[in-house]
This record gives sequence, C-alpha cells and structure tokens, in this order.
Amino acid sequence: MSLQTISSDATEHRANRPEDAQATEAEARLRDDIRLLGRILGDTVRDQEGADVFDLVERIRQTSIRFHRDEDRLARRELEQILDSMSTSETVRIVRAFSYFSHLANIAEDQNNIRQMRARGAGKNSGVLAETLAHAKAAGIDPDALRSFFKSALVSPVLTAHPTEVRRKSTMDREMEVAGLLDRRERVALTAEEADASDEQLRREVLTLWQTNLLRRTKLTVLDEVANGLSFYDYTFLREVPRLVNALEDRLEEGGEQAAGELASFLRMGSWIGGDRDGNPFVTADVMRGTLRLQSSRVMQFYLNELHVLGSELSIAAHLADVSEELRNLAERSPDTSPHRSGEPYRLAVSGIYARLTATAEKLEVEITRRPVGKGAPYTSVKELQADLDVLHRSLISNNARVIARGRLRLLRRAVDCFGFHLARLDIRQNSAVHERTIAELMDAANPGMSYLALGEDARISLLTNELRSTRALVSPFVKYSDETMGELNVFHAAAEAHAKFGSDAIPQCIISMCKGMSDMLEVAVLLKEVGLVHPSGRSAINIVPLFETIEDLQASSGIMDRMLSLHDYRRLVDSRGSVQEVMLGYSDSNKDGGFVTSGWELYKAEINLVEVFERHHVRLRLFHGRGGSVGRGGGPSYDAIIAQPGGAVNGQIRITEQGEIISSKYSNAEVGRNNLEILAAATLEASLLHPRQSAPRREYLTAMDELSNLAFKAYRGLVYETEGFVDYFWSSTVINEIATLNIGSRPASRKKTRAIEDLRAIPWVFSWAQCRLMLPGWYGFGSAVEQWIAEHPDKGMPFLKELYREWPFFRMLLSNMDMVLAKSSIAIASRYAELVPDEALREKIFGRIRREWHASIESLLDIMAQDRLLQGNPLLERSVRHRFPYLDPLNHVQVELLREHRAQNPDEQVLRGIQLTINGISAGLRNTG
Repeated sequence: MSLQTISSDATEHRANRPEDAQATEAEARLRDDIRLLGRILGDTVRDQEGADVFDLVERIRQTSIRFHRDEDRLARRELEQILDSMSTSETVRIVRAFSYFSHLANIAEDQNNIRQMRARGAGKNSGVLAETLAHAKAAGIDPDALRSFFKSALVSPVLTAHPTEVRRKSTMDREMEVAGLLDRRERVALTAEEADASDEQLRREVLTLWQTNLLRRTKLTVLDEVANGLSFYDYTFLREVPRLVNALEDRLEEGGEQAAGELASFLRMGSWIGGDRDGNPFVTADVMRGTLRLQSSRVMQFYLNELHVLGSELSIAAHLADVSEELRNLAERSPDTSPHRSGEPYRLAVSGIYARLTATAEKLEVEITRRPVGKGAPYTSVKELQADLDVLHRSLISNNARVIARGRLRLLRRAVDCFGFHLARLDIRQNSAVHERTIAELMDAANPGMSYLALGEDARISLLTNELRSTRALVSPFVKYSDETMGELNVFHAAAEAHAKFGSDAIPQCIISMCKGMSDMLEVAVLLKEVGLVHPSGRSAINIVPLFETIEDLQASSGIMDRMLSLHDYRRLVDSRGSVQEVMLGYSDSNKDGGFVTSGWELYKAEINLVEVFERHHVRLRLFHGRGGSVGRGGGPSYDAIIAQPGGAVNGQIRITEQGEIISSKYSNAEVGRNNLEILAAATLEASLLHPRQSAPRREYLTAMDELSNLAFKAYRGLVYETEGFVDYFWSSTVINEIATLNIGSRPASRKKTRAIEDLRAIPWVFSWAQCRLMLPGWYGFGSAVEQWIAEHPDKGMPFLKELYREWPFFRMLLSNMDMVLAKSSIAIASRYAELVPDEALREKIFGRIRREWHASIESLLDIMAQDRLLQGNPLLERSVRHRFPYLDPLNHVQVELLREHRAQNPDEQVLRGIQLTINGISAGLRNTG
C-alpha cells in the first residue's frame, strides 16, 4: 500500500499527452513528498494492522481504478465480491487507511502549492497584490490616490461555523506538524543525522495520527466552535493581517510622499461564530457574551505577549540615546520600580502600558495568564492604548531610530488598530420570521385588541415607523412574554452591553435572514431601539443588513431597497452610519431554490439593479457575499468571483464569508493565509479602481443569459421540486440521514422537522450530493438549457455561446466553476448509490434523467470552452483531481456497502462508525464539500 503506487498510476495515464511529457520540477518534488508520506503510512498500516490488511487495501484500490476508468462491469463484480467478503472490523480499518491517504495527499499538495507560491513571489514585484499595484501605476493611479482609496476601503473575511469541516482539531494539529516537518526539509539543508531525526519524527506523527480518533465522539457546543475559530488567529490573522497592511504601506511610500501618514487599516476580520442565531437555538445571550470574552481574551493575551517581548527588546539606555519629553513622562508614570530599569525609559514606558492593559483585561472580565510588575489604571478605550504606543513610536522616529520603530512596535501598533479590544467584528443574525413573531407579541401586548400578524405590509410599515419615532419603551416590565421573545430581547441587550464594554466595532452588524420586505428591516430597527442602539432622533449605532436568499427575494431586493431608502425614518438611520448601507446576498439557498445557473444569474442581476438604486439615492452600497465552500453554495476562486462582479458592485468595500473546511484550507498555514488575504485585497482594488465601470455586457448577452437561466431553472425545478418521488430518491440515494449523526457542528440540519427539500438547509443538501459524487447542485440544468437554447436560436447557436465565454468574465467564471465540479463527479460511482433506492421504477426514472443531464452538461461545457476533457485549461487542478480518484473511489464503494447494511438494521455500531469515517475520508479527498 503506497501513495507511490498511486502517483505512478496517474503518471502512466498522463504519459500519452505531449503537454505532460516532461514533469516540472515542482511536480517531481510533489511526487517525492507523496511517495515519502505514502511509504510511511503503508509501513504504519502493515505494522499496526498486519500484512493482510495492507494487501487488501491494494486489491481494492487497483480494482477501483479499473471500474472508474471504464465503468468495467467485471471490475464492478470483483469489487463487490471483495467488499462483501470483508468483516465490519476489516472494513473500518480499510476505510481509515484510505481516509488517511486523502489527508496526507492534501498535506503534500498544500506544501507544493506553498513551494510554487514562493517561487512566484521570489522577486520584489511578484505576488498578486504587487501585480495589481503595478497595473494601477500603469493606469496612471499614483500612490497618493491609492492611499485615499484605502482610507474608505473595507475588505472583511467573515468566519462562520457552518458545519462542513469534518476534521477534529486534534487531527488537524497532527497534520500541521507533518506539514511543518515537510516544510523544514524544504527550507533547511539537513545533515544526515538531522534527516534521520526528521524521518523518525514524521513516522511518529503519522503513527500518532493513525492512533487518533478521526471522528468526534461528542457534539460541539457553540463555544467549542468559537475556540476552534480562534485557532486561526494564532495560526495566521494576528500576525499576517498587520504585516500585509504594513507591507502595502511600504509599497505606496516607494512612489508617494513619505510624510503622507500611515495607511488606513482597511482589512478587518469578521465572525458569525457565537452570533449567528438563525436556526441555532444554542446561540443565546450568554453564549454571545462568552464569545466576546473569548475573543477579547485571545487578543489581549497577544498584546501582552508582544509587549513582554518588546520590553526586552527596547533596552535603550537614556544616556546613550535621546528620548522625547512625552516618552519621559510616560516612563515616569510607570509602576515599575526595579532599579535594573531605572535608566531605560522605553522599558519603563512599556511596563506602564503592560500594567494598564492587564488592568483593562480585568475590567473587561477576560482571562489572561500574565501579571504586571505593578498596578495601573485601565484604559477607557482602545484609542488610549494606541496613544501610548504612538508615544514610543514618535520618540524613536524623532531620535533617529526609525529602523527600531519599524520592528515589533510597528506590528503591535497595526494589530491594535486592526483588532482593538474585540479581535473580530461579531455579526448577530436571526431569521426574519423570529423577529416578526417577537414584534407581534410586543405590539399586541402594548395595543390590546391588535393582531400585528393580521396587518398588511403597508399597515405594518406605518406602525413600525411611528414606533421608531416614539420615545416610550415598547417592552413593559408588567407583561410576561414568551421564552422566544425574551431570548431575542436578551440578545439585543447583550449587544448593547458589548458596545458599552468593548466599543461599537464589537458588534457592528445585525443581519436579517430570509428578508422579504420592508417590515422585516423595520422590525429589527424597533427591537434595536428598545435597547438603545437606535435612537428616536434617527441615529443608529449598528448597521441593519437585509439578507436576500431565495430566487424570488433576489429579484425583489432592489425594489425593497429603493423603497427603504425613500423612507425618511429609515434613511435617517442610514445617514447616521455614514450613508453606507450593507446588503447581504445568499448564494446557498438561492442555489437550492433555483439551481446553479439561475442562482448565479439572479445574483448578478440583483447586484446590477442594487448598484443603480443606490447611485440614484446617493448611498454607498456595500455587498456582503454569503458564499459557501463548494460551487453548489457559491464557492470557487475568490479572485475570479470578485473580478467578475458587475461594474460598481465592489466600490472599495466587500465582505465575504469563509466557511467550514475552506477556513482551514486557506488559513491554517500563515504563508497560505497571507496569500489568500492578499488575493481579497488585490481583487477589491482591481475591481474598484481598474475597471469600476467595466463595459456592461451587450444587451444580447444579457438576453441570452436570461433565456439560458429560465431553461436551466425549468429543468432544475422540474427534477427537484416537481418530480413525484424525488424526495424519497434523495433520502435513499445519499447519506443525508447519516450526516446528521456526525458531531461537526452545533446547528440542526433542517429548519423544520420534515423531509421536504424546502426545509432542508443548503449545507447538508450540497454535502450529500458531494458524498455520492454527483455534485448535482453545481451543474444540473445546464446541459438541457444549452441544447434547447441552440435549438431555439439556430442562427446564433454554439458560436455565440463561445463568444459569451471569451468576452464575458461572469459567464467564464460560471463555466470554470462547473468545469471543476464535474471533474470531481463520477457517474459510475453515483450509479451505485442509485441502487440504494428500493423502488426500481423510481430509481430508473430519476437516475436516468440525471445521467442524461450529466452527459449533456459535460458535452455542452467542453464544446463552449473548446476543451477535449474537463479541466484541460487547469492542468495543476486536473492532475490533483486525477491523483485522488484511486484512493477516493474505494471510500465511495465501501460507503455504499455500509449504507446498505446500516439501512438493513445491522445493530453493529461499527457499521455506523464506518459510514462516518467514509464521510470524513471522502470530504478530505474532495476538499471543498459543502
């Protein structure tokens, strides 16, 4: 059993292609890493489980290759015989082996990506951000204009706890150790003794991995999710966010005015973890308070650690270097009385700042491990801390020690500016239906005889706007409200407390899921008024953000916002927020509602219409993109997605969700994390300044896309929502039931306790189709739409669609994402899952349609993109996907057999555990699963 074998198999298939005749040096090194890890894992399996298990894994892998390549019926029968002959215990061990293949291959691949990233960034002007700045310079945009742009810019990745990361933190930690060892071998010329020690350490880590539970035994709590999310601040954000902004500042100084002042901290981290209540009853006011304390504790501990080291570094003696008068005053106020530091004013000043910061942490009720040398007064705001750090900076600069000021002190000052005392900006989110019920209860109690829910939209708007102006409280201490209403009010009170305690940046947004009308937004404004975050005079301390999710809601979004911005009482709130209104667009639910093609198109059209509305009202639009990891939930390359936005949709400000397994793949490694942050910044700059008004698509392009979308929508809805028995087919042919048994998140899989597709959350919907290798939400409806469109437009036909692909970034991105999804699909493997459907007629009817659409979609895609095979234009990804199949496919075959046993009521708990392990392994192999 060896990944070396897998790699050579893939090479054999590749050797016939002239473009792949000579592997690059990077590929050769990737193969070396894969062989090394594969050999160690193979040895581990043989040592721990025996030669029989080792040999069995090899037989399954080789047979699976034959079946995948040719849909070989003989190989299929042989595979079934092997799987049928295995005991449950053997099956679980086989699954673990193949799962770890996926995990270790991912590590090797990530290291190869880092290797290539370094090679691209070796020159001073290399890297995506440097290239974008060069484009800006070529376009005549000088550094001072860029500084002005960043002054009002906002780039905000928002981490969410969406349950698509199946790995435990324990296994992730071990994998990061393996990655670190590979990285050291890459960077350091090891002696023979060091190389032997490195090999032994790798074997130790792989063996530890093998003996570590892949699955969580208990369900995650919300605060567990918060703690997991905070790990990425240690890995990447706390250091790389400040470094990126400082590096950009340096680049702009090279061609601008040296005294232009410091660059604004445009990169701000956001979070939903601990604030997202939509469908998660476990996110309460107390949990939100705990979240804010954990966030603050993490950043305060970071500041204190940095100050501790800074104090040891700034050993500057007063008799050897001048200091400013304000620095001397700061040092004199220090509680540090050590005679050893009496002539070292910088150290004394740092000790004083340290003492005040520990007192601040105590006042904020956040845990820290360090203690000061004396007592200090707590800071009343983060600005006071910044002012003290600025004193150190100015003294060093004014006394010819600029190079010292540019070290740790500079990074700490930037970190304080980026993270404050709150670390990340926590959004609070709830479903509009919950807000509606809460307001209805409050209104009905305050107005006996009223039935708020019976009122029409216009009557609600009138009532709510009057309430916004009222100075009296709507909530009465003499009324006993329902638990749901009290829970909502408590959360809003906790948000007001957070503003008072940590500052207004702690919770700057209140998001309304499933926003369908003006009253949904006004209801939230009234609830915020009850806790003092909205004032009757028309001021708001928080952004009210509608989230438009379904196809119907996306189509209505511009009309709703047009009327909202025309409403005097709401417009005053927007103006009090700097005349900026954020709008969130939901990619996941719109896809589940209308399919991939229609979702992408309706999102694009909604943005065009919103840009027009906001320009007419002279309000700045900030779009918040609720993208998932998988293409079926709006995923795909971030840079391409931002650049493909319609003109005016970015406008210097953008927020994007980072979800589940995508967070760990992007931000577990500091170098990779920095590169991904640069990509977001560069794309925002390019979309805003270099083509802010990129030529609008020709009218015939828009018309054609409308027609394609309507045809794809009809095909998708026809299958998913209008085909009798489809719900039964879905629940039988996928792992949807079994996914619910995984302890990968705190949130339930469905909004309601039904089997209806409408009530199912988008994540398990997409996750289930990924597991059975159909990836249906990422392509279904495209093939038949293209065929029908060409039949209806014989004068334009395929040449016109090829022109669309060449000339229009939106259409190109749409097809590029579909290309990736279809490359990871396998109709041969999907056919085995279809056999789990007990009704043979239903199975043949639905899978037959899916199979035909799959072939049609691939054929149309390849024709439009002028490709002979999927991913032809992306050879790196093509090789990556092809390398995975030999150890990914067996997991699917085993999963089918285990599902069959589990659903036959096999009482052995190892069967369910085996299914859960296959879900983990398949997810690792596919990488972006949900």
